[in-house]
Amino acid sequence: MQAAALLCLLVCVPLQAADPIATRDRTLIDATVAAMPVGEGDAPALYVVGVAGDAGEDVFRNEVHFLTGHVAPRLGAGTRALALVNHADSLESAGTPLATAPNLRHALAAVGAHMDRERDVLLLYLTMHGSPDHTLGLALPDGSEDTITPAALRAALDDSGIVHRVVVISACYSGGFVPALKDPDTLVLTAARPDRPSFGCGSESTITFFGHAWLLDGLNADRDFANAWRLAARAIKQRERKLGYPRSGPQIASGAHIGATLARWQATLPADPPPAVYPYPIAP
Repeated sequence: MQAAALLCLLVCVPLQAADPIATRDRTLIDATVAAMPVGEGDAPALYVVGVAGDAGEDVFRNEVHFLTGHVAPRLGAGTRALALVNHADSLESAGTPLATAPNLRHALAAVGAHMDRERDVLLLYLTMHGSPDHTLGLALPDGSEDTITPAALRAALDDSGIVHRVVVISACYSGGFVPALKDPDTLVLTAARPDRPSFGCGSESTITFFGHAWLLDGLNADRDFANAWRLAARAIKQRERKLGYPRSGPQIASGAHIGATLARWQATLPADPPPAVYPYPIAP
C-alpha cells in the first residue's frame, strides 16, 4: 500500500504549469542562437554572451547592450551575440531573456551546441553586484533573487562543452572566481581582487569603472583582450587614486593555451574599425 501511494504521488499529481517567462526566455535564447552565422574554415569565430544581473540599476543593462550591440561587431562577432538582462525593459515588446541561473546554463549549452566547440571562442561578460563570499547576485524585475557561485559557473561552462573561453567579471570581489575558472584554454579577467570591491555601479551611474576602462576605452584602443585589460588596470588605478578610493586590484589569469587561440582569432579581424560609441551619457 505504501509503495502504491508513493507511486500515485509521483504520477497522479498534476505538474505545475510552466513559468511563461521562463518558456519565453528559452524560446528567445534558442531563436537568437539559431540565427547566429556559424564560423567557416579553420580560424576561430567569436561568440559573445553578456549577463546583466541586477534589475534595480540601469548600469548593468547599459553595459550588456553596449557589448552585444556595439562591441561584438567591432570584435568581428557580428550578430553572434546574446544578452541576458535583468531589467524591466526585458519584459517589454519582444523582450530580452532574463539573467537567471537556468537561463545562463541554457544559453551556454545552446551556444556550445551551435558553435564549433573545439575551434571557436566564447566571450562571456558578467556585470552585476558581487559579495565578499564570492557569489554574484541576480536580482530579477519581480524582486526575486538568485546567485551564481564560482563552482556553478565553472560547471555551466564545462557542461556546455565550449573549450576556448574568455570570462570577464565586472563585480565587487570578482577575483574570488579566478581559482574555479582557471584552465589552460581560458582567459579570466576580473574587476577586483577577491577581497576588494570595484566601483561605478549605483542608480546614478551609466557605466562601471571597469566597464568604462576595459569594455569601452580598452577595447577601443586594442582588441587584444589581455592588452585591453592592462590598459584598463592602469586607468582604474589612476582613477581610484585621484578619487581617494581603495584599490580594487583587477585580476588576470591566462591559461597556457588560450593566448595562441586568441592570436589565431585576432588574425581574422578586419582593419581596425571606428571606435564603438557608448549609447548612454557618461558623467565627466
